Amino acid sequence: MFYSGVSWSAEGYHVHTVDQDGLAAAPLHFAPARTEELIRHLRGLDGPLVTVVESTNGILDGRLMAAGITVHRIDAHALPARPPFSSVGAEELARTARLRPSALVPLERRRGTQTGREGELEAWIASTTAEVAALTRAGRLISHGGAGRREVALTFDDGPLPPYTDRILDVLERYGVPATFFCVGMNAGAHPDLLVRMREQGHRIGNHTWSHPFLPELTRAQLVEQLERTDEAIATASGGPAPTLFRPPYGARTPEVLGWLEETFARIALWDVAPDDWTMPGAEAISALVLEQARPGSIVLLHDGGGDRTQTVDALPAIIEGLHGRGYRFVTVDELAPPTQAPPVGAGLSGASPAGAGRAERAR
Repeated sequence: MFYSGVSWSAEGYHVHTVDQDGLAAAPLHFAPARTEELIRHLRGLDGPLVTVVESTNGILDGRLMAAGITVHRIDAHALPARPPFSSVGAEELARTARLRPSALVPLERRRGTQTGREGELEAWIASTTAEVAALTRAGRLISHGGAGRREVALTFDDGPLPPYTDRILDVLERYGVPATFFCVGMNAGAHPDLLVRMREQGHRIGNHTWSHPFLPELTRAQLVEQLERTDEAIATASGGPAPTLFRPPYGARTPEVLGWLEETFARIALWDVAPDDWTMPGAEAISALVLEQARPGSIVLLHDGGGDRTQTVDALPAIIEGLHGRGYRFVTVDELAPPTQAPPVGAGLSGASPAGAGRAERAR
């Protein structure tokens, strides 16, 4: 039996493996662009394997499970405090998995990184009704546009990830459709050519955190690092400005998290149509659900990263043609949104620093 902890940091992914007797193999590091090598390494281990991540590493488990690897999650209460900008270390994850098997939560591909926490997530989201309404009135949050115009915004989360992002961009280019891509910082730095192509085709790029964490488990300092590092990665990779749109992974939020986000210069972008394409229900099911639920002003949540997105690519032409046939025009999220009421100067998460001032300028 092998126990492999998979952690993340600014440099990429780290793997530490121990056997049932606690004997450790040499730790390994994989840059974000080398995740296929990481997957091959885990699949090549000669014996039963327990692979473990924690809740701030939410972008890799789908790819591991799609490759046939069984993945478990260890929650924060069973681990030491994590650093400001990384997960708990791979060695700690592997050791905890070996010594405390009761702390392991087996993940299911159709339920994702937060398997078993859906009720908790729903309760936290429900607790933010008043804050969401206030932010929406202020133009700081959008989940759908107005019903007066037949416009729809297509959005794609978790990328960029070859070859799926490339193929999605091909389809959008063929139909002349703009979209909004909410990119993960880990992937943005690994595939700058795709971000450049997004810019050149006229798409908008938003911030989707660095590692796709479960935001309610982060401290304020950890949230700051996730957003600011991703802003920098996207601006550097694309050669454009930092994003002014932010989408929380899983839509996860609490009143406290929304209070922290309100201090930034970004507009929070949610959605009102979600075909759960990441569960891979089939291309026809994905397109049928979008066409059934879309209304004037809808924001459609799709994915170009986080796993095998072949079905999303295959569903896209039917979605575009179907909505075009109903008289809809495609726009980016910011085109649906009213003007933003910016927070006071110096209210950014970093305080009144030069970096914060730069983000304020970009937001105008």
